[in-house]
Amino acid sequence: MAKWEGKAHAKLAGCAAEQVWPLLQDFFGLDKWFPTLTTCLPVEGVSGQPGCVRFCAGFKTPVDSSDKGAMNWTKQKLLSIDPNEMVFSYSIEEGNVGFDSYVATVKVLPEELGCAIEWKYEVKPVEGWRLEDLDFFIGSGLQVMARRMEAALQLFQASIDQ
Repeated sequence: MAKWEGKAHAKLAGCAAEQVWPLLQDFFGLDKWFPTLTTCLPVEGVSGQPGCVRFCAGFKTPVDSSDKGAMNWTKQKLLSIDPNEMVFSYSIEEGNVGFDSYVATVKVLPEELGCAIEWKYEVKPVEGWRLEDLDFFIGSGLQVMARRMEAALQLFQASIDQ
């Protein structure tokens, strides 16, 4: 069975890649940026070191039904990280949202007027989902992350400028 593959892209205006990377590489801090994610806790290892594992819970997905009641959760493992290239890869090891063999690579790309975040992913087809649902979930989540990071960095810059 072929894997689903997708890619999301979000631009951050006026934010240098070197400013955005530290926010992204904080593997245990995803709940600061990803929408509806209420919990991101260390399970093992040191944040930013390959092999570390985070527990993420409370996020909403496009296929959630209101009667489901159970909280969505996943355990995610950092596979590799390269601060010089501003890229990391992670996998979903366990969870209750049906993602099997999910691997993602997240990269910060310098651009002329700021930077962009690229999120590539592959996963075995997920029961009850369409690829479009996954594209929307990752894509819309990444757009919110980018806006939150932009706002945080603008606030930080404003505090320095005073």
